[in-house]
Amino acid sequence: MKIEGQAALVTGGASGLGEATAHELARLGAKVAVLDRNAALAEKVAAEIGGVACVCDITDTDSVTAALDKAEAAHGTARILMNVAGIGSAKRIVGKDGNPAPLEDFVRVVNINLIGGYNMARLFAARCAKLPALDNGEKGVMLFTASVAAFDGQVGQQAYSASKGGLVGMTLPMARDLAQHAIRVCTVAPGLFATPLLLELPEPVQHSLAASIPFPPRLGKPSEFAELACHIVTNGHLNGEVIRIDGALRMAPR
Repeated sequence: MKIEGQAALVTGGASGLGEATAHELARLGAKVAVLDRNAALAEKVAAEIGGVACVCDITDTDSVTAALDKAEAAHGTARILMNVAGIGSAKRIVGKDGNPAPLEDFVRVVNINLIGGYNMARLFAARCAKLPALDNGEKGVMLFTASVAAFDGQVGQQAYSASKGGLVGMTLPMARDLAQHAIRVCTVAPGLFATPLLLELPEPVQHSLAASIPFPPRLGKPSEFAELACHIVTNGHLNGEVIRIDGALRMAPR
């Protein structure tokens, strides 16, 4: 699918990988809606790229519906969905105090990363499926953002790994399901990237993490994630696939 002229949605588009993706889509000529819970940051990014900001909680159907309505009123029905929104967590199942990890933490991470991603996907797909097919026969493309933690999660990452592993497991059946509607589905699994959250760590920790990456021995650039995400949109034969982007990193237990 050609990106130029298409309406696109980016969840978590106000910062980090989502912000980079929103910028790259806009650079390539898409009409971008920046969906995020942080209204101020979403407005800032939207202003930078000539897009529209939509306050959105991906776990809440009414919130997602309102965001899709606003984006559609501005740009038309979206053919591109970049699901980038998500949160992290690190809690050992049995803490140093001997107490079990709080169940609420596990539920919160899975609810946002996995169930929220599915919620966004189903509501996007229902609208996209009603669009006429493009010249190449497809109607739309959606992308999920997993993590290398889906495959080699570290100590304390049960909730995070489970949520990202769920996205990985959902990719192929969703691609098969949506094939009848000519909507492609892929997932990107990034490794260690220079996102705002990671850049808050002390510099020695950042350098240590970067040194663990075989090649190139540095943190990934959000722009590199964005370039891959946009390539998936333009490459019409990519479907039902999960792609790692990690510099050959395989995470150690801790």
